[in-house]
Amino acid sequence: MKDLKIFNEDDFPKYLPKLNSLYDDLFSSGKGFRSKLIQMMGKNLRLTTRQEHLLAQTIEFIHNASLLHDDLIDRSPLRRSKTAAWLKYSPEYAVLAGDYLLARVMVNLSRYGNLRLIQYTAEIISDLLEGEWIQDSLVRDWNVQLMQLDQVHDLKTASLFKWCFRAPFIAQENYDERLHQTLEEMGTLLGLLFQRGDDLLDFDIRNDEGKALLGDLKSGYLNSFAAFLARDFSEMKKQKLRGCQTLDEVKELVGLEAFNHAVQEFDEMNTQVIGLYEHKAKSLEEFLPPEQRGLINDFMGLPSVLYFRRAK
Repeated sequence: MKDLKIFNEDDFPKYLPKLNSLYDDLFSSGKGFRSKLIQMMGKNLRLTTRQEHLLAQTIEFIHNASLLHDDLIDRSPLRRSKTAAWLKYSPEYAVLAGDYLLARVMVNLSRYGNLRLIQYTAEIISDLLEGEWIQDSLVRDWNVQLMQLDQVHDLKTASLFKWCFRAPFIAQENYDERLHQTLEEMGTLLGLLFQRGDDLLDFDIRNDEGKALLGDLKSGYLNSFAAFLARDFSEMKKQKLRGCQTLDEVKELVGLEAFNHAVQEFDEMNTQVIGLYEHKAKSLEEFLPPEQRGLINDFMGLPSVLYFRRAK
């Protein structure tokens, strides 16, 4: 997929140069994966150029607004190997820049005039905020369960995948309830796989992009793999885990063989999730006309990219 230019100099007021500079930093180094999903959908659904650009811009604005807010809440110093906006520009500017992106989303969608799309997008933004509230309540909860984290991931991560799958159909005024239910379920599963794959990077599993290690653990947050790893730990062992500063310390605490076995079990569990996702993707043949069924093959390739980080 080609890279889409998500915004240009006419999207934001020229009399706000600091805002434009902040957005240049924010958007210049992102992968734009969600906008590429929109392109994938657009190719198969024959979206117009206007529809594709509006949807791609909408999801990237929402995603990047959430990053601005998340980095400030988590006090993360870096974003995409650059100084995070709240540090470079100030916490106040980061909040305002995130809020402004969300406002622009609603303005742009209002001009398009599809009320159902506006309502659905507002619900997704609400889900993101609810997920952030819940996640913040789980910081320093060393007994957190995978089910609790799955709820956060459904609200924060999966909600954006659901939107990417459903919004193009809504833009074309295709409101088949069974189709949208299947897409909703697929988005839930894909978001879960993406977040669990991302959580493995924190423990240097398939970490080809060189993500900093143990960032979640050091900030007091047990991510999905950490919670899975510690599910049978004693309280004393959990206390030792939260004091680990290096991956070697974690492996020494757990035992290398036990650590590797946990990774294998985690992968096996998520391979079953991939199987369920693929089953639902294949069922889309019932709802799609022949000219749109190429979308099914594209859907099928996503889980290994997002969980196992295999190049597509």
